[in-house]
Amino acid sequence: MANFNDISGIKQWGLVLGVAVLVSAALFFTYFKTQREANATAQQALDSKLQENANLEPYRPKLAEMDRQVANLKQQLEIERHIVPDEKEVDNFMRMLDAEAMKAGVELRRYTARPTNAKEFYTEVPFEVELDGPYYSMLHFFDQVAKLERIVDVSDLLVANTKKGSEAKAKHSYQYAPNESVVATCVATTFFSHDQPAAAPATAKGRI
Repeated sequence: MANFNDISGIKQWGLVLGVAVLVSAALFFTYFKTQREANATAQQALDSKLQENANLEPYRPKLAEMDRQVANLKQQLEIERHIVPDEKEVDNFMRMLDAEAMKAGVELRRYTARPTNAKEFYTEVPFEVELDGPYYSMLHFFDQVAKLERIVDVSDLLVANTKKGSEAKAKHSYQYAPNESVVATCVATTFFSHDQPAAAPATAKGRI
């Protein structure tokens, strides 16, 4: 094999040029091609993001209004949770009625739980309540209960003279204060919300 130095100058330049072409071609089909494809992918992602931003641009002026609507919805949800709590909160319910009775000057003597009644989105929690006090204080108590933030439904109200408490289905007789004139029993029902239960999967009926 001939030595590189033995080759004429023109052939040397031709050989060097050929090697350079081969190296360039190898770089083009390996590194540069890979880099170009990566650049094309990045440009495509950038174009997609720019298009997405352009599509969202008309909503920019509405963003503040949307934020206000979300805040209002959160406030409404919080109010609804006070009206119909997510949980029974029986203790809070009793304390609430006790507080109203005390403010009205009425003695709340007894709570007797009745079976709950589950509906689609809420559950009814009824209590039989026995109370006594002056007639107008009793009226004031029920008026205040009707104005409570939390929903309380009063039904099956029976009222009788303190001397005839059995007519109101009172369970016991107490040492009533001189100004007390009536005894009452009623069913006070509170409510709590819950999610709709998932439908049970249908089971195949077996043959008899």
